[in-house]
Amino acid sequence: MRDFIISTESNSDMPEEFLQENQICVIPHYYSVDDDVYGDGKELSIKEFYDAMRARKKAATMASNPAVILDKFTEIAKTGKDILHISFSSALSGGYGNIVSGAREVMEAFPEMKINVIDTLSVSLAEGMLIKAAVDMRAQGKSLEETTQYVQSLVPHLCVQFTVDDLNHLYRGGRLSKTTAIVGTLANIKPILYVDDEGKLVALDKTRGRKKSLNLLVKNMADRLGSFKDKQIFIGIVHGDCEEDAKYLAELVKKEFGYDNILIQPVGPSIGAHSGPGAIGVLFLGDHR
Repeated sequence: MRDFIISTESNSDMPEEFLQENQICVIPHYYSVDDDVYGDGKELSIKEFYDAMRARKKAATMASNPAVILDKFTEIAKTGKDILHISFSSALSGGYGNIVSGAREVMEAFPEMKINVIDTLSVSLAEGMLIKAAVDMRAQGKSLEETTQYVQSLVPHLCVQFTVDDLNHLYRGGRLSKTTAIVGTLANIKPILYVDDEGKLVALDKTRGRKKSLNLLVKNMADRLGSFKDKQIFIGIVHGDCEEDAKYLAELVKKEFGYDNILIQPVGPSIGAHSGPGAIGVLFLGDHR
């Protein structure tokens, strides 16, 4: 049985030490602030990035570079190992298509090699859950195909819900009309969004006020856990440079469900460019998205 490497993209938001410890190959997604491009060695800190957005600097994102994908996959192929790649949602980025094309090209050059690509139809720490699941399966001695099958079975159960503090970032990202953003901001409207079964970002609910929006995230979580209540890989809490709110949400989740396996992480720039400072979300496994 051939050994395999697990790979993913930089927007999984998993802790760097976990990625390094488990030798996860990371394909960078790129982002820009005004005219400066970052994402492959040249980085802004989370604080620097979100402060730039607060200063109304223009943030944008770019998908993975096909040449970088070929280089990284070819390097692995030369070691005689296969690859399981866990990808960002195909509905939200062209990165998935770039990965599939790169995998096909490398497998043609190395016919004995297998590269399995999983479209998570999800984002951020939901990808991270699948990375952790794959790491655990590999540690148990499972094959590439066994691991792929198990990880793929979890995709429909990845639940991602979040709210934003500033509707204007959703407007600039094409998620809201300008009128809706202005009116919603004046009325202190906080939308609840989620990633649907097609991997798209859609509106689920709305409320007024920050605390109410965080409580609504927990209520919606209770509606979805179902048979997965005691089967969590971990509970993800992500935030756009608002760690105190993230800790508050984590305490709400812990109080409501008793979970201790909660991972709090900042939302990286390739997602944060669209959600903005103050965005906060909860990610978990549930019966349905």
